[in-house]
Amino acid sequence: MNPHDSLIPLLGRGPEPEQLRHVRTIPAREAVHKPWPEWVHPDLVEAYGSLGIREPYGHQVDAADIAHSGEHVVIATGTASGKSLAYQLPALDAIHRSELRVIADPGKIHGDGAVTLYLSPTKALAADQLNAIRGLELPTVRAETYDGDTDPGSRRWIRDHANFILANPDMLHFGILPNHAWWAGFFRRLRFVIVDEAHSYRGVFGSHVANLMRRLRRICAYYGAGTSFPEPVFIAASATAAEPGSSFSRLIGAPVKAVSGDCSPHGATTVAFWEPALTDVKGENGARERRTAVAETSDLLANLVSARIRTIAFIKSRRGAETISSITKRLLDEVDPSLPQRVAAYRSGYLPEERREVEKSLRSGRLLGVSSTSALELGIDISGLDAVLVAGWPGTRASLFQQIGRAGRAGQDAIAAFVASDDPLDTFLVNHPEAIFDVSVEATVFDPSNPYVLGPHLCAAAAELPLGPAELDLFGGTAEILLDRLVAQGYLRRRPAGWFWTHSQSAAAMVNLRGDGGGPVSIVDAETGSLLGTMDSPQTHYQAHNGAVYVHQGDTYVVEDLNEDDHCVMVRRANPDYYTTARDVTQIEV
Repeated sequence: MNPHDSLIPLLGRGPEPEQLRHVRTIPAREAVHKPWPEWVHPDLVEAYGSLGIREPYGHQVDAADIAHSGEHVVIATGTASGKSLAYQLPALDAIHRSELRVIADPGKIHGDGAVTLYLSPTKALAADQLNAIRGLELPTVRAETYDGDTDPGSRRWIRDHANFILANPDMLHFGILPNHAWWAGFFRRLRFVIVDEAHSYRGVFGSHVANLMRRLRRICAYYGAGTSFPEPVFIAASATAAEPGSSFSRLIGAPVKAVSGDCSPHGATTVAFWEPALTDVKGENGARERRTAVAETSDLLANLVSARIRTIAFIKSRRGAETISSITKRLLDEVDPSLPQRVAAYRSGYLPEERREVEKSLRSGRLLGVSSTSALELGIDISGLDAVLVAGWPGTRASLFQQIGRAGRAGQDAIAAFVASDDPLDTFLVNHPEAIFDVSVEATVFDPSNPYVLGPHLCAAAAELPLGPAELDLFGGTAEILLDRLVAQGYLRRRPAGWFWTHSQSAAAMVNLRGDGGGPVSIVDAETGSLLGTMDSPQTHYQAHNGAVYVHQGDTYVVEDLNEDDHCVMVRRANPDYYTTARDVTQIEV
């Protein structure tokens, strides 16, 4: 497929459709390779060679060398640039050599063992990385995920025996740091901490994770004192962002080196700026309304899938992802009854086995089309995608380029379309592509010193280990003032040795990392009693209130009961000829 020739006909209605406003091309890029670093064990070179990786890219070697030398590093390159190999090399080399020493002299206690902690913002990304690590088939590497889906019976074995643990910030906050004594052996051997998709840690979530990283460094220093490696090396993988080095330095509270030159190959990507046509429906002041981005994207997705072009359609909302999937299936059923089953929705809230099945089907090529929220924006390795549709402005240039970059991951040329919603910002952007392409991507913005974020983390840190005066610099200049306030409020008690947590309740429970205001709520089928999925508590008020229409992989349900005390929503299968949306009223008082 040559997207330069076939882009316009594929996206709709002839070679010059009225919806097309502009076309931009992201040029192709040639690969720049470097030899394997001399410090990499030959077994690793052989393992990567068995996967077809004969020589690494230049940026992979540069970042791996920095981490191997003991310095914190962030690698900030484009989507599908192979960032994972850059952090895998130093981590797996250390683990492999450590295990070989144990095998060579099993009776000796080796104090310089090596383990790695990998952190990702989503479970799906961790599962993808687990498959990649296991795919190397290194018998010395025992990689396991440790998250909310992990069988409780397996957790102790993972703590004691796994040497490459994949977790997320939530599990680190609630499960690992508060129980650090159980993890003493792991922390004593912790050589590398990998922070994947570091650009996603922004805003309130980023501020929480920044303080979480400081708590992690504090625990590592406690167990690493007097060892060969008193503190682990932090390695971050990030999408292209402004000032990645300073951003990651602020995230972990330590100096960082940045690698941002992308040496990986990438096919050309043709980007269409697409504005849906006006309809006969009159809106405010009699102005004609445009066709919705959801309806337009569904048409485009159906066109691409019917042409057997593997496509992802991104949209911000869960409801939008389900709606695009449903409409696309209905359109395809009119063309070829075998095609609807090759389209699916993907979003947070699905059960783990459902998420994994969609990911597996997308990788294998069984699925030709997926409508997704930002859950698939992150770096899950899905090769062979030809096209991306972006329904509505995703919020940042970084997110747009991250989504567009999902196509062409195997080096082939790709097509993409930004489908504008009917709002002023989208209208401006679709008619002014220079506002996207000719401006730098945004920096990752967060504030670790925010007192409403830092205060609860100081409590959590004091609950993990009494907080000494010498440790305050780790949390910034405002920490001491906040500690005095927390003492006055009765959360902490001051002693000559430092600050102590005084409550029987969990200090970690005071902190909601993602700032969503509540825990998960179960969505249960009233007829069968089966668990359909989950939803964050605040979302239930506008997506799962009594009488709301709830859609799950094309199946429609009506909410019978929202029980906030039991964190449960009861739904029943139905086929209503309507949909529901909550009215959102915002009142501002000055």
